[in-house]
This record gives sequence, C-alpha cells and structure tokens, in this order.
Amino acid sequence: MCLHPRASTRHDRSSATARLALIGIALLSCASAANARVTQIVIKTVESPAFGGRAFGSVGAYERISGQIIGEVDPNDRRNAVIVDIALAPRNPNGTVTYSTDFQILRPIDRAKGNRRLLYEITNRGRTNALEMLNDSPTGNDVNTSGDAGNGFLMRQGYVLLESGWDVPPPAGKSFTVAVPVAKNPDGSAITGPATEEFVIDKGQTPAKQSLNYPAASPDKSKASLTVRKNYADTPIPVPESDWDYVDAKLNAVKLTSGNFGGPGSFGPTALYEFTYIARDPTVVGLGFAAIRDLATFLRSAKADEQGTPNPLAGDVQYIYTFCSSQPCRTMHDFVQLGFNEAEGPAGVKTFDGILNWKAGGSGMFMNYRFGQPVRTHRQHIARWTPEYQFPFADQKLTDTVTGKTDSRLRRCEESKTCPRIFEANSSNEYWAKAGSMMQTDAQGHDLPGLDNVRYYLLASVPHGGGNGPGICAQPRNPLKPNQALRALLVDLDAWVTEGEAPPPDRMPRVADGTLAPPLPQSGMGFPQIPGIVYNGVHHTGDLFDFGPDFDKGILSVLPPRLVGSPYPVFVPKTDADGNDIAGIRMPEVTVPVATYTGWALRADGLDGCDAAGQRIGFAKTKAARLASGDPRPSIEERYPDHTTYVNLVTRAAQELKAQRLLVDEDAAAYVAAAQAASVP
Repeated sequence: MCLHPRASTRHDRSSATARLALIGIALLSCASAANARVTQIVIKTVESPAFGGRAFGSVGAYERISGQIIGEVDPNDRRNAVIVDIALAPRNPNGTVTYSTDFQILRPIDRAKGNRRLLYEITNRGRTNALEMLNDSPTGNDVNTSGDAGNGFLMRQGYVLLESGWDVPPPAGKSFTVAVPVAKNPDGSAITGPATEEFVIDKGQTPAKQSLNYPAASPDKSKASLTVRKNYADTPIPVPESDWDYVDAKLNAVKLTSGNFGGPGSFGPTALYEFTYIARDPTVVGLGFAAIRDLATFLRSAKADEQGTPNPLAGDVQYIYTFCSSQPCRTMHDFVQLGFNEAEGPAGVKTFDGILNWKAGGSGMFMNYRFGQPVRTHRQHIARWTPEYQFPFADQKLTDTVTGKTDSRLRRCEESKTCPRIFEANSSNEYWAKAGSMMQTDAQGHDLPGLDNVRYYLLASVPHGGGNGPGICAQPRNPLKPNQALRALLVDLDAWVTEGEAPPPDRMPRVADGTLAPPLPQSGMGFPQIPGIVYNGVHHTGDLFDFGPDFDKGILSVLPPRLVGSPYPVFVPKTDADGNDIAGIRMPEVTVPVATYTGWALRADGLDGCDAAGQRIGFAKTKAARLASGDPRPSIEERYPDHTTYVNLVTRAAQELKAQRLLVDEDAAAYVAAAQAASVP
C-alpha cells in the first residue's frame, strides 16, 4: 500500500538527509518502475484567498498552494543519461534515482476563469522575480507567502504562476530548495576531486569565514591553496598556509588566522580570494534539470501522482511558458541544449511551449559538472575561472574555428522536434560584463543569421541590475528597469505560441551596420568624452580555458584552469553622441533622455567593471552649465525648450513602441502620465 501525502498548515523544512530518507520509505511502499516522473506531491499549505483577498478584474481572487514534489528518474533513459554522475547516484528500490523540490502555485480560485497558461518561473538561487518584474511588485514571494501582487498584471490575465527549487540545497530559510543525492564510487566510497571557490569581498564587507560548496576531503592544508588579488587582471598573491585554516572539523568553511591579507582574522577589504582544494561528496546537481522538466510535465497532465494525489492543475494547463531573470535563464540555455525540453513519455512531446529569457547572454551554467556550483556567475570582475562560458554560445549551428567543434544550443531539441519558441532579451550589461555578443556572432566576429523560432532583443542602455547612488561603483548607478518591455514580450510570446502571430522582429545591434563594435577605441565605440567619467573599455574578454582531459565528461581536473588565450572577439553596443545605445528596444527614457544610461560601470576602488551595474550620468540643466563644465552633450533646456515639447516627444515614443507591440496599452499611458508630471525642462 502506498503512503499517503500529509497536509498541514505549517511549512515543515527538514534536512536534506531526513527528507531523502523519508522519500526512500515512501517509495518502498510503492515500487513501480518508470522512466522519470513525479511520484508524490505533499501539499503543505493552502492559502485561499491569497494576496489578502484582492480580486483581479474578471478573474477574481487567487489562492496559493505550496508543498513538495518527489520525483524519480531512470538513469538509463537517454534523456537522463546526460546528467553528470547520474550513473553513480544511489538507487531506490525501483532502480531509479530520487529527488525532491519545493514548489508553489498561485492560481485563480475560480479555475474556470484562468487563461489555461502556466507561467513557470525558474527561481534565482531560490528567490523569485516574476511578481517584481512583471507585476511591479515591491516584494517578491517565497515558500511561505504569496507576496505582493503589485499591479496585478499576471493575475488580471488569468495566469497560473508556478515556482520551484532546482539549485539550492535545503535548508535555505524562505527560499525554494531542491534535495538531490550525493554521488558515490561503485564500491560506496566517497568521490573526491579538485574544486575551486572564489570569495568576492566588496567595500564594507569583512566576513570572518567563507563557506565551501563541498567539504574538503582532508584537513591537510598542503593539498589546498589560497590566493588573493584586487582586480581580475592582477597576478594572484599566495596566502601562506600559516595565515589561513579550516573553521572546524567539518571542513566546509575557511578563515584567515592573521591580518596580513585582510583585517585581523577576517577577509577583506575589496579583494578576490581563490581557494583550490580537494573536495568530496559531489551532489548530482544536474538532477535540477529533471526536476524542472518533470514538474512541468506532470502539471500539464490530467493524472494523479503515483501515490494517488490529484494533480492540483489537472485540466487547467494548455500552454506552459518559462520566465526567469539572469542565472536561471542560463540554466534554461543548458536545459534546452541538454535535451530536457523533450518531456518524458512518448517521443516528441515538449516540456515548454515558450521561453522568455531575461539576461541570459551567451552563457550557460556551472551546473552539469562534478562538483558543480550553479550559484556562480561570470562577470568581467568575478568568477572568470568557471566553465560557464563555453561553445556553443549560439542557437545557430556552427563549426567553431577555435575548438573545432560543431554544435548549437538547439541541436538536441531540433533532433527530437521539441524546440520551444524562445525570446532572448538582454541588457546592455550582458555585452560588457558577460561577453554576450558571442550569442550572435561567430568566432571571426561575423553576424549570425536569425532563426524562425527565436527572437533576440537588446533593451538599449539597460543595466543587469538597477540601482540608485554609487554603491561600490565610481558613479551613480543606472536605475532603468525592464518591466514594461518584459510585459509586452510576454504578451507577444503568448500570441506567437497560441495564435501563430509572428512577434516583433529581432532588435539587436549588428556588426554589419556598425551598431555592434569593439569597446576600444572609445571614438569607434561612440561614447562621448564626459567630464569626470573614466572610460577604459574594460569588458569580459572571449577566453578559452583548459579544464583537463575529462572536461567533456563533466569532470574538471585542472583547477584553477589554464588560460589558453582570449581568441573570441567580443563586441558591445555602439552609442550615440549622448552615450546611449543606438540599437535595440529604446524605451522612452532612452529615446527622450534626461541622462546618459550605460550598461557598464567601473568600481570605485579599481579599474575593473562594477559587476551588474550601469551608470546614470545626468545632463546639465542649462547650456551655460554645460559649457562651463565642458560637457559635449546638449543640456536639457537645449533639448526641450518647454514642458509641452518634452511631453509630446515621450508620447510619440510610447505610441511608436505600442504600435510595434513592444509596450502594452497601460504602460504606454503610464509613460505619458509620468512625462506630464515630470519637471522637464
């Protein structure tokens, strides 16, 4: 007899070991073989109504269902065999490999009023972004709360919003987590191997210790090394063994024991520490891909799980789209590339109908590797040693003249005829900080042709992450947000999938027309000489690393990796005379500007890029002030002789974007209202 799922009003968060032990007991009671599937749903909380009972137009109120799903995969199935170390994962009595993950569903209480679209948000390190970006919510949601619905955009359309864990091990507080097994040698002994960690210490940080993703295999410090440097291009300085140590016998964190390389007993200030050691007990992190696939596949079906728990969305889901921001969008690159958009079951069935990636660039994830670290991210300043940046960078099939390999990100889904419709929307920062131009050019720097089932959009002059004030940067940060454009793109993606209505064409810079250019010289890139602003063209170069002979098997044996060179040409969006990007989707803030908005910034304490930030460099208010400072950019009074002129220009820009289906009605109206209320000139 199969165990029944338990229900409670309390969110029970046990350890990963205890959770997997409980799962094993459940599966002993229900031992039927399968390929890959959801075997149990544990409903922990039903909050009805959610959002304080707020109603959303004709759709009405929403409710929140949260809990845990338990799944299993057949390691011998071709669709799962691609997961690194899956063959070394422990098997349950069914001969399959078990995982579990948190999930949360926000759905209309009156299910008949939903639009039969499921928006699956791929969480970012266990955190959510969908409500903040698509609903302008001041807060997101988490495993305990529905959060703030903001403007209600998704709810007014009747979307079901799904979130789950895939990359963060439990316990993680309010975050969405996933529990996956530890791989072992065939004789049951611990797997060991080299691993590298980077500790990024920024202004104002002096942590006493730094945690490791995997414990060290031995307390012998001679088998590890610690180095420190300030900027990426600096030569790393070895930290003597006498100046660092493991925190305790668990060997899962390190500390400094002297003040020679930071404060007394603490890391800092503003440095990059690189710790290379022999780690043990790699988790099969690639199972996170299967968790995403299997949950989506199950919720689209009308079935119960193997324990008999009804599918909470049975009959409600006709189309499934993903939404993500940054790190999880790189996950979706690898998800598609590794073939996970082919659902389990009959051949040729899609997992997702559409994918809306925001800020994936041309990179993948440090995930489907032994001792993978999916929380890492490349930028010009940080984590350049991780294998995130690897051919194939693009969706188009290419023979890479650098490595000699022929491949594309879409090869597997094209072979199985399961490719989704994809929107690749990127910020300007992806080009500067993450070598994003590689997604659209080949190794010779030539533009790649467009594709029928993918659209590419640059949000001109938008940063990876907005902010106000300088923070750790040299200049005030760029505050521009992508929300309005992303809402329009979701509407366009839905129309493309459901009605076959072609979306807006690609809006991206190109080498051929000069809007995609090398960062140097400054004159060629177009950025003006602005008083007080340093421009050094620093960017993420097109590097090639040697990680060892078993790299293609997902095993990194040379760490830190050997830098072979930087053979790939990298380009950035060319700017106009104001310093704003010429190509891409130019929102009214860029078309009718009051400032220069950049996708790049420099750190206040060095010459490296300021990670995800851009800059806001305001225009002078008057011509006299501009001339006095030597600023070549026309002042606000020169651009907009009166308030009516400014309002008319913003109105025209908003209406043009609306006509191009790059702005929805309510956002076009909001832009006009904001212009009318602005003190310009």
